[in-house]
Amino acid sequence: MKREWTAAVTLAVAAGLVRLVVAALVPVVPDEAYYWEWSRHLAAGYFDHPGAIAWLIRAGTLVAGPTPLGVRLGVTVAGTVATLAVLAWARRLGGDRAAWYAALAIVAMPLAGAGLLLATPDVPLLLAVAVGLWALDHALETDRLGWWAVTGLAIGAGGCAKYTAVLIPITVALALLLRGRLWRRGPLVAALVAAVAVTPVVWWNATHGWVSFGFQLHHGLVPKGHGSPLARELALLGGQLGLVTPILFVLLAAAVWRGLGRAAPERVFVPSVVAIGVFAFFVWSAFRHAVEPNWPAPALLPAIVVYAAWPTRSRLSAWDRAGIALAGIVLVLIYLQAVVPFLPIRAKSDPIARGSGWDHLAREVTSVRGTAWVAANRYQDAAELAFHLADHPTVFSLDLGGRPNQYDLWPGFRDRARVGDALVLVLDDDQGTPGPITTLLPYFTSIVRGDAVDLARGGQVIGRRRIWQLGGWRGSWPTPALPPNSGTITFEVTEP
Repeated sequence: MKREWTAAVTLAVAAGLVRLVVAALVPVVPDEAYYWEWSRHLAAGYFDHPGAIAWLIRAGTLVAGPTPLGVRLGVTVAGTVATLAVLAWARRLGGDRAAWYAALAIVAMPLAGAGLLLATPDVPLLLAVAVGLWALDHALETDRLGWWAVTGLAIGAGGCAKYTAVLIPITVALALLLRGRLWRRGPLVAALVAAVAVTPVVWWNATHGWVSFGFQLHHGLVPKGHGSPLARELALLGGQLGLVTPILFVLLAAAVWRGLGRAAPERVFVPSVVAIGVFAFFVWSAFRHAVEPNWPAPALLPAIVVYAAWPTRSRLSAWDRAGIALAGIVLVLIYLQAVVPFLPIRAKSDPIARGSGWDHLAREVTSVRGTAWVAANRYQDAAELAFHLADHPTVFSLDLGGRPNQYDLWPGFRDRARVGDALVLVLDDDQGTPGPITTLLPYFTSIVRGDAVDLARGGQVIGRRRIWQLGGWRGSWPTPALPPNSGTITFEVTEP
């Protein structure tokens, strides 16, 4: 009945408004600050990911400024549109009631409720996947080239958000091959349009030494010896049970399994193959290295639609109601914990807590900064400082001994500073002399150890940073090969 469709849309929009409120209250976490820095240097690509997230953040900050709400405004709107696309797709398959069931599942699910709130590349990816698979359903039903073109455009846009978007066309192609529909005009048109849509990202990589492609291929495919394969698989499963919740996860898996059967209509079989194929890739990937719980999120969108729309049900079962209720309770607890921490969770184990304390550190940096440049040794710290310092200055990430990142592609301190300039450097408060200070000693005439500042939330210390003042830059800089912890230079550090 139409009132169920109206209720589904109303629920999706209301959930988006709730996310906006939470977005305004929760501090920006380090990865979000890093992507905000990207938004100040708009491009088609960056070292770590394609550029869609930067453009979304830029759109939000144009409206609400460099604030937590501004950083998340664009992604919250994008997440709401993605939710509406999923509902429209479920409605096409199973009617108004299926749209209502899909709305209950996606709005209650913690992975969606939290994942569509934070400003990460996953949000524009999920928007592209939702719209692309909604358009694919039209294409499968009508076989019109226009709908195949829209499908290709949306999937190509996903490639401008995150490289794992490539799993969508691969799994769609596999499903069409199994149903004997791959080598037709429609899929070929979709592939051509998708290739054109992702051209800006390919061009950016081609003009930057393929650095982003190379980083992600190495990051995603090269084995890393952190824990045993069994431990990583269990961690992946635990992450899904936590962010999807156990009952919903089992219900979605069962629905997808039914959708793979020979009796399943093509419009159900294809999204089922997409869901199982994307998830299977990350199961395989977990044998080689750790997989973050949010990475398989694109598999959930087709799973939700298949769960809600096929086979058509007159009412929710007791298990359905229990799964949705449990997911909703977990989501509410996550939101409350994000705004006002009350659960007995160590702050160091709370991902949201990582955004706390930076305003206090920024004030301490301001008190000693004067006309000096500001830097940190990690890109996350540099981005948080730039976001929280009142004038949002350029803050360098020195990356001495750290992994390469986008800051390495931007002009650094040695490119911008003049001989004699001073540098305020924020480092972890390690015992003894930090490696970066040892490395930089020959390049400055004075080094002063400043105060240590706690990064804290709710009275719990998350981390500690120390402010160092480096004066009188000599005009040269260490080569990248110079080890930051060589210990071959001895010196005395002046206390304030």
